Amino acid sequence: MSQLSVDEQLKGVYVLIVRLRGDADINIGALGSQHFPKGLYWYVGSAQTALEKRISRHLRREKRKFWHIDYLLDNRAAEVEKILFKEAAKTEECTIADEMGQVNRAIVGFGCSDCSCKSHLFYIEQRDFIPKGMTEIETNKLNTLAVFGTPLTSGY
Repeated sequence: MSQLSVDEQLKGVYVLIVRLRGDADINIGALGSQHFPKGLYWYVGSAQTALEKRISRHLRREKRKFWHIDYLLDNRAAEVEKILFKEAAKTEECTIADEMGQVNRAIVGFGCSDCSCKSHLFYIEQRDFIPKGMTEIETNKLNTLAVFGTPLTSGY
């Protein structure tokens, strides 16, 4: 296990694994009101600078809502359970979203206003799908992330 401080400026693609503990109707900014059934969701994002700061921001409850995911994570029933990460170019974000959409239910229009993808948020029906090359990130403290070098091969 290696420790990465927020000063190291990681970049790449990440997946937030979000559990919604109950059904929720949530206003998602410009997307409007959306119904989210209770269950597990995967959100694909990227940060080409300061990825650890982006992830830390997602984990904070108090923040200005900017991205679609901010509205979902603001709901009290939503909790980030795990984070997957891969050092990669921004284009890999859409590749992973496309792969996820082939085996899981897309929440149409969510998180993809800057690309031509169908979605970047998926209701997980195929739990054993893990994008290639992703590793798990565990948040230990507010300003530190621990990155585990062993890729996940099963689980969710």
